[in-house]
Amino acid sequence: MQFLQNSLVELISQTSTNLPPDVRAAMAAAGLAEKPHTQASQALNIIFTNVDMASEGEGAICQDTGMPTFIVHTPLGVNQIQVRRAIQAAVAEATKRGKLRPNSVDSLTGENSGNNLGVETPVIHFEQWEQDEIEVKLVLKGGGCENKNIQYSLPANLDHLGRADRNIEGVRKCLLHAVWQAQGQGCAPGAIGVCIGSDRAHGYELAKSQLFRTLDDTNPEPSLAKLEAEVMDEANRLGVGAMGFGGRVSLIGCKVMAANRLPASFFVSVAYSCWAFRRLGVRLDAGTGAITKWLYRDPARKLERMTQSEGFPLTGREVVLTPPLTEEAVRALKVGDVVLIDGEMYTGRDAVHAHLMKHDPPVDLHGAVLYHCGPVMLKEDGEWKVKAAGPTTSIREEPYQADVIGRYGVRAVIGKGGMGPKTLAALKEHGAVYLNGIGGAAQYYARSIEKVLDVHLMEFGIPEAMWHLRANHFAAIVTMDAHGNSLHADVEQETAKRLAELQTV
Repeated sequence: MQFLQNSLVELISQTSTNLPPDVRAAMAAAGLAEKPHTQASQALNIIFTNVDMASEGEGAICQDTGMPTFIVHTPLGVNQIQVRRAIQAAVAEATKRGKLRPNSVDSLTGENSGNNLGVETPVIHFEQWEQDEIEVKLVLKGGGCENKNIQYSLPANLDHLGRADRNIEGVRKCLLHAVWQAQGQGCAPGAIGVCIGSDRAHGYELAKSQLFRTLDDTNPEPSLAKLEAEVMDEANRLGVGAMGFGGRVSLIGCKVMAANRLPASFFVSVAYSCWAFRRLGVRLDAGTGAITKWLYRDPARKLERMTQSEGFPLTGREVVLTPPLTEEAVRALKVGDVVLIDGEMYTGRDAVHAHLMKHDPPVDLHGAVLYHCGPVMLKEDGEWKVKAAGPTTSIREEPYQADVIGRYGVRAVIGKGGMGPKTLAALKEHGAVYLNGIGGAAQYYARSIEKVLDVHLMEFGIPEAMWHLRANHFAAIVTMDAHGNSLHADVEQETAKRLAELQTV
């Protein structure tokens, strides 16, 4: 199969850089439904720009390319060992080309393999079928939305919804709760794949398999089709909105299946996917490995741009911040302000924050902007280049962030999804702000980075290293200010009230 590896590299590259047509259509509908000139509409405009940039520039839509998961169907007689090796080689090659971020980390040592290969990565599921071609489907699901997966064991008492029993009504409550609990941390508007029943482990696997359905299909089981439609309608009345900013569209897809279960167990497993819903597939000639057909997309069809402008239009009311920042400049900001950062910033994710709890930083962070970001980086002509650089989910740094701000004088933290009360108190005490970037907008933000100035703590691997960057008009929204205000807390409280109103239908 001389073309197999190259065909798989092309599948990975297209999945990483091209949002499928059904997802584009659902997101375009979300844009039309959203109220203009709101924070949610601004977020959607940046998302649309990012989708176009990724497609046209062949760059990763989101910097978090997740743990690649392949579903492979092979005819009788095809050597699955050979196919597995080709997938592994293709994953390593796509990583080398910057289409995938190196995301495979040894769970015992914390060491990043650097090529997305390791024990049980990538994830590959094989099945045989009685067709003549090989079919390979791929989903790239980032860690931010993977962390918002959730599993319920019914009966259960759910926040704001009361008891969920072992019936369709109980399932409905679980799915509404799943959307609500994701808030902006899952990069809303999102989609959910759901399995009712099975056991704990297989239920999650089956829930994820529902994400391979197109968003515009209809469930062949009438009761599940009705449930999907009801959840879509009710979830979009919650008001979570794009990036958790509040808004009219929180969910772009709900796909449900039911599997037999044990009498003692009633699980509802939910696989949450962000708006950057990267899922494609191919049919391959079983003899040569050449692509015979694309699934989910028609490569001959020219895709229209999702937006006619890049980013969101500037109003002149944006606040330009030039690091190092002063306490006075930061305390002048309030929730809702749009800021443009011109100057130096540093990235720092989980490994950096844990490191800073025991060690001094390798740079002076007084007045600094700290960006929760694990970028895709490539070295070209001896210099590091940013290939994708959207924000990561900030709540993971909640155990550390207040101490980092207090000890080292950080004035601004950029991330997505917001942070908790401990960080909010530190912002108020020390005079700092939390700036929300648009999750998944990896190409949009990469183009806001003028230069990579340096890199520190490279022993943590590319995504977790501390990158020293120079930004130009890096756009973000103040969602937690130095006066104790938090848009995230406000939206969570308001959406909780609406969730309670949906307790019965």
